[in-house]
Amino acid sequence: MRPEERIILALDLPNAGAAEALLHELPEVRAVKVGSELFTAAGPELVRRLVERGLQVFLDLKYHDIPNTVGRAAAAAAALGVTWLSVHLSGGAPMVEAGVRGGAGVRVLGVTVLTSLTPAGLGEIGIARSLEDQVINLARMGQGAGVAGVVASPREIAALRGACGTGVELIIPGVRPTWADAGDQKRVATPGEAILSGADRLVIGRPILSAADPAKAFQRIVEEIS
Repeated sequence: MRPEERIILALDLPNAGAAEALLHELPEVRAVKVGSELFTAAGPELVRRLVERGLQVFLDLKYHDIPNTVGRAAAAAAALGVTWLSVHLSGGAPMVEAGVRGGAGVRVLGVTVLTSLTPAGLGEIGIARSLEDQVINLARMGQGAGVAGVVASPREIAALRGACGTGVELIIPGVRPTWADAGDQKRVATPGEAILSGADRLVIGRPILSAADPAKAFQRIVEEIS
């Protein structure tokens, strides 16, 4: 992949107009993430338009429900033409398998532990394992259930490669250049660190979206990946 193809631009924006204006400034972008905020505001029609303009779309709605519901939602996402969709691995293997079946033709990604969670936060929701052990446990379960890739923080990349091998795509959020604020992300790394650790693609939003010059910020990240 070319360096710019490793970046999935997170369109964490309030409406379709803002997303399309940003993309006009960033013609080198090849892949975008549509998450809960933008999808709730703009819906499937924006996703279709993004696909029609030749972009790879990661529909990051983190499905987490009973298997039948997740399977049907994944099928609806697949019909939009997205490249990736996400499910929460904590929903269990039957739910993940239903998502994989429903999303046939789409790369279903399993979300392990949110990058905003700390070890203490994990304990607060009743999980006694270490954070890394929980990520690996969920990733292995997801691999067995048929996911094409795993979403995890940069801190777990090396452990995931050791546990799951090279056949699983690692899609990594929580990526922050040294010149960007970490915000509410707790387990972060720079783009260069994430790629050197074994990440396939990086989900990056705020360092670009909040920059005075988004095109310059995008190019700085491309150069670091290079």
